[in-house]
Amino acid sequence: MRGRVKDLRPVKQLVTLLPFIVLIGAMFLMTRSAKKKQQAAAAMRNEMQPGAGVRTIGGMYATVKEVHDDTVLLEVAPGVHALYAKNAIGAVLADEEYNRILDGAEAVQGAEPVVPDDASSLTGEGAGAGDKIDLGKTEGEPGKDTGDSKDTGDAKDADKAAAADEKKTGGDAK
Repeated sequence: MRGRVKDLRPVKQLVTLLPFIVLIGAMFLMTRSAKKKQQAAAAMRNEMQPGAGVRTIGGMYATVKEVHDDTVLLEVAPGVHALYAKNAIGAVLADEEYNRILDGAEAVQGAEPVVPDDASSLTGEGAGAGDKIDLGKTEGEPGKDTGDSKDTGDAKDADKAAAADEKKTGGDAK
């Protein structure tokens, strides 16, 4: 019986160490992928050439004029230059994409779905800005009693607020 108990000790030790081994392995894989992303970003920044279009990490689009060791001179508008750190460059853009962004042209429509700017296309009716929507009240009668007790309560609250304001100002508000 004692022989069997001694045989299980190494297995128990391995089972207790298993979560730590898995955790260390996961940390290794995460740092490895992060390091690859950093290296790719550094390579992209080092391959930057004057004349290329870039987007900064702040979202500004500019043209590269000069590339130095740690800095980049960008032309943010015609005749306007600014000095940025290389780390501030978020992406080097292809010429076609950069020109499309500067011209304000629409993106090339491919297999991607088109997202509407408003919800009118979702109703199927295509309500425009000039269409009126019936909200249950008639025009020209803002204080009309529609039978809702909530409406009369709101009117009473407004009257109380007006009376309170009149007391504060001493009745000179009229």
